[in-house]
Amino acid sequence: MDTLRNPTDRLGRVLHRLRMRGTFYSRADLGEPWALDMPVIPDSVSFHVLTSGTCWLTVPNIEPVELRTGDLALVPHGAGHQLSSHPDAGPAARVDLLPQEYLNPHYSTLQYGGTGRRSRLICGIVAFDEPAARQLLRQLPAVVLVGGPAIPASTAIRDTLRLMSTELEYLRPGGEAVATRLADILIVQAIRAWLEQDSAAQTGWLRAIQDPRIGGALDAIHSEPGGDWNLERLAQRASMSRSTFAARFHELVGEPPMSYVTRWRMNLAHSRLLDSDVTVAKLAGELGYRSEASFHRAFSRTIGQTPGDVRSGRSA
Repeated sequence: MDTLRNPTDRLGRVLHRLRMRGTFYSRADLGEPWALDMPVIPDSVSFHVLTSGTCWLTVPNIEPVELRTGDLALVPHGAGHQLSSHPDAGPAARVDLLPQEYLNPHYSTLQYGGTGRRSRLICGIVAFDEPAARQLLRQLPAVVLVGGPAIPASTAIRDTLRLMSTELEYLRPGGEAVATRLADILIVQAIRAWLEQDSAAQTGWLRAIQDPRIGGALDAIHSEPGGDWNLERLAQRASMSRSTFAARFHELVGEPPMSYVTRWRMNLAHSRLLDSDVTVAKLAGELGYRSEASFHRAFSRTIGQTPGDVRSGRSA
C-alpha cells in the first residue's frame, strides 16, 4: 500500500517526531493540606503521575479533575495550573519558588504541606521544537487524563509508569537519561490513547492528516519541506483539481496550502537555528529558497523575528 495514502502510517510518523527537549522532573511528597501553583511555561507540556494518594488538578476554564493513584495527566499548551489536596485547600504556593533539593539541574525532590494524609507525585515539564510535534500538541485538549483504574496492570502505560518511578526513586548512573526516554515514551502513549478514544482527534489538522487525499499532500510537505511545491503539484499529490484541493485543504487545515508550506518551512528553520550552527544561506537552500534575502523576508514575516534575533537569543 502507498504509505502516503495510509492514515495510520502518517500519524505514526507524526508520533515518531515527538522528541523532547528541556526535560525537568520533580518528585513531590506532599501532606494535606497543600496546594501548588504551576506557572505558565510557553511551548511546553507538563505531565503529572500520581504514585500514591489523591489530588486535584485545576486548569483555567475547566472543572477541577480528581487524580487517583496511578493516574497520568498531561497539561499541554504551556498552561499555568494548580495541583492541590482539595480544590478548596487554600492559597497555592508557586512551586518553582519553594525550597527543594536539586539532585542535578534537571531533577529535584520536594517535601511540602501539612501533617495530614500523604500524596506522592512525579511531575515533568517537557518541550518540543519539531513542527509536526507542535502542530499535534496544539490539537490536544486542556487536559489529557489517562485513568489509573482504567489501565490494566499489563498495559504499556502502566509498565512505563512503573519503570519511570523506579528510575527516579533510586538514582543510579544513567538514571536521568533512562527517565527522559521513558517520559518520551509515556507522552507518546498518552497521546496515542487520546487519539484512539476522543472524537476531537477527528477534527482540524488531525482530521486533515488522516484524510486520504489532503493527508497525502501534508505528508509530502512534511517529508520534503524544500520541495518545489506549488498549488498544482500539491493538488497532483492529492489527485484533485487545484480549486477542489485548495478549498478542501483550507477547510480541514484552516489556511491555504502555500501559507501552510511557508509556515512549516519557517518553523523548521526556527528549530534548526536554535539547535544547530547551520548557516542562514544553507537553510535557505535546503528549504527551497533561491536567495537568502527571500528566505529572510519569509522568516521574519512568519516568525516575527529575524534569523539573527533567534540565534542571538539562543546564545544569550
